[in-house]
Amino acid sequence: MISTTKLLSGVAALLLSACAYPGADTGQSPPSRPLATSDAGVADPSIWPEYDYPVVVPAQDRAMIAGLLSRMTLEEKIGQLVQADLCCVTPEDVQTYNLGSILVGGNSGPNGNDLAPAPEWLAAADEFYRHSVDTSDGGVGIPIIWGTDAVHGHSNIIGATIFPHNIGLGAMRDAALVERIGAATAREIRVTGQEWTFAPTVAVPQDFRWGRSYEGYSSDPELVASYVGAMVRGLQGPPSNQNLLEGPYVIASTKHFLADGGTDNGVDQGDSSISEEELRDIHGLPYGPAIAEGVATVMISFSSWEGVKMTGNRSLVTDVLKDRFDFSGLVVSDWNAHGQVAGCTNESCPQALMAGIDMYMAPDTWRAVYDDLLARAQSGEIPMSRIDEAVTRILEVKARLGIFDAGAPSTRPLAGQYDLLGADEHRAIAREAVRKSLVMLRNDGVLPLAPGGRLLVAGEGADDIARQSGGWTLSWQGTGIDNSHFPGATSIWSGLREAVEAGGGTAELSPDGSFSQRPDAAVVVFGEQPYAEFQGDRATLALDTELTGPYATMRELQSQGIPVVALMITGRPLYVNPALNNSDAFVVAWLPGSEGRGIADVLVANPDGSARFDFTGKLPADWPRTADMADGALFDLGYGLTYDSPPSAWQDLPEIDLGDAAGDSRIWFSAGAPAPRWSLLVNGGNANAQTRITTVPAEALEGRVAISAENFGVQEGARRFTIEDGTASVSLRNFDALNIDRETNADVMLLVTLKVWDSPDSAMLGAIGPDSEGFTEVALPASEAWVRYGVPLRCLREHGASVEQLTEPFVLRTTGSADYAIGEVRLGTDAEVTLPCS
Repeated sequence: MISTTKLLSGVAALLLSACAYPGADTGQSPPSRPLATSDAGVADPSIWPEYDYPVVVPAQDRAMIAGLLSRMTLEEKIGQLVQADLCCVTPEDVQTYNLGSILVGGNSGPNGNDLAPAPEWLAAADEFYRHSVDTSDGGVGIPIIWGTDAVHGHSNIIGATIFPHNIGLGAMRDAALVERIGAATAREIRVTGQEWTFAPTVAVPQDFRWGRSYEGYSSDPELVASYVGAMVRGLQGPPSNQNLLEGPYVIASTKHFLADGGTDNGVDQGDSSISEEELRDIHGLPYGPAIAEGVATVMISFSSWEGVKMTGNRSLVTDVLKDRFDFSGLVVSDWNAHGQVAGCTNESCPQALMAGIDMYMAPDTWRAVYDDLLARAQSGEIPMSRIDEAVTRILEVKARLGIFDAGAPSTRPLAGQYDLLGADEHRAIAREAVRKSLVMLRNDGVLPLAPGGRLLVAGEGADDIARQSGGWTLSWQGTGIDNSHFPGATSIWSGLREAVEAGGGTAELSPDGSFSQRPDAAVVVFGEQPYAEFQGDRATLALDTELTGPYATMRELQSQGIPVVALMITGRPLYVNPALNNSDAFVVAWLPGSEGRGIADVLVANPDGSARFDFTGKLPADWPRTADMADGALFDLGYGLTYDSPPSAWQDLPEIDLGDAAGDSRIWFSAGAPAPRWSLLVNGGNANAQTRITTVPAEALEGRVAISAENFGVQEGARRFTIEDGTASVSLRNFDALNIDRETNADVMLLVTLKVWDSPDSAMLGAIGPDSEGFTEVALPASEAWVRYGVPLRCLREHGASVEQLTEPFVLRTTGSADYAIGEVRLGTDAEVTLPCS
């Protein structure tokens, strides 16, 4: 182990001053991000616990690394500090720029196919490796490492075992099983040639409106801390391990340092205004066991503390994590998170390096970051001591992996053993985790289900493996996939049917709850749709209104005297009192993953009526009584019934009309109407010729535009615009200016579902703010079907829209006659047709 280089505070302050306007020497415009006040968000390391990082770098590795450093050019050193995404880099780029790492984002994959079969992933790993070690140009040829978000199994790969998301693991209270999950995940990662997983997430969610809540094990820091060491050990083996690639291991990354689960109002990438003591005792606690187990990497959060972004907070990254915690591994930033640091852009942020970041995750901006760092290093603006320290850390992690001697990924142990993906042993581990994670909140004697009876399984989520798996599954949001993408997996319906039929009974699947033969009992599956990151942020702890249809199914079945089991798929506790009231048993399945049989294991009895497995899961967080938690918890953290729990009479809960409060902020227009506080407008480019559309039929632009209703989703759920000639714009205006800056820093798109009868001569899709606008040209061919078009939000920014302040974030401008209907406008990733950023 080498000690962390401590940079003089005067040098750091001088550099930060010189870099406050990083575009000053390149002709760029000054950044719009304000600089934080000098005393904000500064941690006092002396009040934090001290740890000893147990990983020892062997003398021969230290000597080897010192030799490499002495031979490396500045360009090679800078390359090691940069990580590019598979979407935006080639093997030739890796060789030319000596990049230290690549990653695969949620929607990336070999040859542009995020659903590529496993052999293509291994072939891509070989190709990138081969170019990284090619020394024909005279370079030193340092092997790359490939990072992936294997956050609940090797979840980018078709056929892999998908384990329950972390919130479900938190419910099962079984650290030993968590370690086995980590080990199985590592083995499956090794099959396709990757070496680094961005896991485990050790967030401690305090506000479950946060869209990443399900990535945290619990709101209890002690429970989270009890799992962290086990997961790291499962992925990496013991901290004494060297040459991890000789065994069935990968390197892990605890994330996101620090307080990503403690932002105000649960806003992803937001600010945490808590005290330093809370920062330490709640969000810092899980890092102790991670350090003790020798976690190889730590990823820094998008979020901020007291207004200072973590990626630029030297007092936390260097003074606390590296010095006080003695962490001597590799510190990596999150996806373009450096661009959110005060005074920075996605293309330029030396402040992050000086704060202690060793590797920039610069997925689509890697070339600009490389050029900027190189120029600043050549000018002496960035000290070589900081560059050498960062490169040393990276090379030490690579040496610990054993990657210098491991050879091409396909030649390493476990590589290409595709039968390990979804292996029976691994699925058995996942199935055990599913049954141990189930939490029963109500049971009036209907559970366990008799296997010899007639069972009705209802709800749209009952036979949907993607939905039960949640986000970060094959795609970033976990959308755009179906059961065919999960070979060997079982849905909730399949598992229940198998168990009931094995006991001599029958089962019927009916999403709407209708049946051909009266059932003895019904399981109604309901809950959240998949989401990831900020796409899952909520205004309240309420289920989206459009997902509450199964409540009526439960009421209808109960009215016929049929016992109802409500089975909830969810990434967080939510207000669902109507489902609790209108069921005879209520079970939280969380996001169980690929092994639906684990649910039937607990719900369906043995032939003699006894339980095959009892409920052991306990709530990992408080369950809300109301959507705003104003009345406290309905069920406290740690609550959970078993089959031996004494019976008690159910007292109906108050059911609150949430109105628009449960609306999804990502949906701007649906069911024929704009979202609350939004307006649907038609204009001709002249502010005085603007018509707000509230009812139909209607006319605008002196009769040139006729507005009528069309059916989409529901009766009259779309608005049709028949335009005679000339220029016309249809737009959605928000009452308050909208900031979509964070959404542009990902694969989020502006989605509009259209049906086109008559194509315009030309069309532009864009956004308008008080002082800016950005449009991209789009093609809208006539079609008899509804088509969901998508334009990446970053296109709006690239075409001039100020994405931090938009008053009309959706504008469709056409010329010539046209006839089209709009069914829905929202943010998302599941476009059927992605429009080019022209």
